Order: sequence, then structure tokens, then C-alpha cells
Amino acid sequence: MNLKQVNTAIMQGDWTNDDLNSMIDAVKWRRAQLAKTVKNQLSPGTAVRFNSQKLGGMVSGTLESVKIKFATVNTSRGRWRVPINMLETA
Repeated sequence: MNLKQVNTAIMQGDWTNDDLNSMIDAVKWRRAQLAKTVKNQLSPGTAVRFNSQKLGGMVSGTLESVKIKFATVNTSRGRWRVPINMLETA
């Protein structure tokens, strides 16, 4: 199944509230696993980038610190507190 088929199945399916909650839990679990993978690749001083809707595009900077779910990134436009799952190495 591709992503479009999954989305269509969710929107047009005959799912109960419990079924949908189960799907949401699975998505949250997978996001947490992806964040752990990214977090293990990061350390202070690493060049990273993230997409900022406020600034309208990708922002590059240097990782300053890594916490449990957020990281501090020092950019030319200031310091940003960014969710780890939004970061990618530059």
C-alpha cells in the first residue's frame, strides 16, 4: 500500500474510535523511534538544518544542545528551540 491508499482507507474506511486511536498510537510510537534515531546521530557542534514556516524555508545552524525532545540550534538568525524530529544533518 502506498501513502495515498493508506490515507484514502483511513478517510473512507468504516473505522471505530478505538481503531483510529490505535492508529494514532502507532504513528506516535513511530515518530518517537525516528526522533531517537536522529538524536543518536546528533551531538553539540553538528551542522543541522530544519524547515521554518516562520522564516519561509530551510534554516541552517549549529547544534548547541540536545535535550529529551528538543534541541537548541544556533543560527545566523538567532537561537532556536527545535523538536528533534524536525532536524536533519546538513
